[in-house]
Amino acid sequence: MTEGRRHAAAEAFDAIGADYEQAFAGSSAHRASLERLLARLTPRSRVLDVGCGTGRPTADVLAAAGHEVLGVDVSPVMVGLASRRVPTASFRCADIRAVPLEEEGFDAVCVYFSLLQMTRDEQRSLVRRLAGALRPGGHLVLATVPLDVEDVSAVFMGQEVRVTSFGPEAFRALATGAGLSVVDEERTVFTPSHPGAVSEPHLFLHCRREAAAPGA
Repeated sequence: MTEGRRHAAAEAFDAIGADYEQAFAGSSAHRASLERLLARLTPRSRVLDVGCGTGRPTADVLAAAGHEVLGVDVSPVMVGLASRRVPTASFRCADIRAVPLEEEGFDAVCVYFSLLQMTRDEQRSLVRRLAGALRPGGHLVLATVPLDVEDVSAVFMGQEVRVTSFGPEAFRALATGAGLSVVDEERTVFTPSHPGAVSEPHLFLHCRREAAAPGA
């Protein structure tokens, strides 16, 4: 993520803060995705939560199940909220692209809707890096708004943001191109609980690292 994009994302989500958690708390698909992941993890798995937000529900659910969770988010406000809401997990305020990732250091990685402010090249590069940070047999959960858009202006919860995404098939290719196999997927439509919100498509991919992933 370029310096300007990183600061813009941090500023937008600093402003949104706890409202984000409230707006998306009703997503049954997100909860179901976490339940599928929990069923596949061995006890005390090490999990990276990319774009952790307030820590809920992802880090909270995983930590409550006894897993070792590290959440990373570019927004200082979000990280502060997460640290207070989920004291049993660890959180770091940083751009995930600048965070050194240990090769095969995690049993699972979660990326719930945190790619949308990155360019397509940045998304591809990051997913390859995250795949490489998985142990063989590890799981990578990717969720996005599957629209074929590139660097478009949008208003999200009152904040102007720049959004880039892939259509469903191209998003699957993002995962398989990183050396991952797609175990299952769910497509749904969700309306955030926020004034002026409109329904948006959501795509959840559960992927597995079968062997060494290609280098970034």
